[in-house]
Amino acid sequence: MTPHGKKMIAPVIITVLFLLYLFVYFASLLQAASAEPVAILFAVPLAALGIGSIYTLYTRIREIRSGEEDDLDNY
Repeated sequence: MTPHGKKMIAPVIITVLFLLYLFVYFASLLQAASAEPVAILFAVPLAALGIGSIYTLYTRIREIRSGEEDDLDNY
């Protein structure tokens, strides 16, 4: 495993668990909602959260690979 590989494990695991939680939450909403417009209304924010978490994971992996592991040092 690369030196930076160990530092990438936690963000990937947290993101996968969060996306799994969002998927289960959305599936339960689909089951409970009898009307489809309501499900679509809830799907948009959940999809935005999923896309945002994937983007955050992408930027975190880029930071780890570049060696910039702690952003607080910049401020």
